[in-house]
Amino acid sequence: MPSKAASKSAAPKEASLTLPDYWQEACKHLMKKDRVMKRLIPQFGEASLQSRGDAFTTLARSIVGQQISVKAAQTVWDRFALLPSKMLPAQVLKLKVDDMRAAGLSQRKVEYLVDLALHFDSGSVSLGNWHTMEDDAIIEELVGIRGIGRWTAEMFLIFYLMRPNVLPLDDVGLINGISKSYFSGEPVSRSDAREVAAAWAPYCSVATWYIWRSLDPLPVEY
Repeated sequence: MPSKAASKSAAPKEASLTLPDYWQEACKHLMKKDRVMKRLIPQFGEASLQSRGDAFTTLARSIVGQQISVKAAQTVWDRFALLPSKMLPAQVLKLKVDDMRAAGLSQRKVEYLVDLALHFDSGSVSLGNWHTMEDDAIIEELVGIRGIGRWTAEMFLIFYLMRPNVLPLDDVGLINGISKSYFSGEPVSRSDAREVAAAWAPYCSVATWYIWRSLDPLPVEY
């Protein structure tokens, strides 16, 4: 489950965050349609999903965060982000593998980040078209990059493009949160999760964000 850093003292300044214009409308819809959302949403005040507005950084952060804890992911990212002068594909391609490994990245994640940087640097991704493409078409393109599976692509849809109706069923935090909030901690299947999320449409991304917050009070960012 993605989350915000508890400490950013060593991290370089990043792009300003932007907010989705549909958030208030989505919250009203969810509170009307779903008893759990009616209870959860007021607990977090005006906090909302935030986007850094940078496609490469969002994908790079998601790769760094794969299969490790939230705290570990932020620690590794903070160290990695200090290596290039700017978090740009061309700058990442100039980094030494040993320095990237010393920041806490596995060999495989180093390879994934390099491949991501190559795709962006060569212009082989449809960066200029993503805002007008359907969710499934974007996912299909992104999973062609090494290290990016459906979960990472869905995080990109939520955190970069701020698409309102993404349901990341491969996200452990989402499944655990649904289990805790809707099934008294009992095991939850993907089918169970889909059934719960039927009431969330067309704002599954927003409901997912609040489920994440129910498990971790720190705002979720990528």
